[in-house]
Amino acid sequence: MNILLEVATDVTSKTGMQFPVSFTAVYVVGFIAAVSIGSIAWYNSKRPVGWEDKERPDAVPKVEKEETPGL
Repeated sequence: MNILLEVATDVTSKTGMQFPVSFTAVYVVGFIAAVSIGSIAWYNSKRPVGWEDKERPDAVPKVEKEETPGL
């Protein structure tokens, strides 16, 4: 096990290649944004069976549907 760790450390130190933190940050921020937007969309959609009488959480804004003529 130690030999594998030693080889991996040796390869990264010679090549200078390390995984950029910016890639991880982009994925983390994107995941949080997707979950937030998806939650707002779910709460504003038609409620599933059994959820019709539940109250909307205070953190979720109410989005009104726009009436567009001709659509």
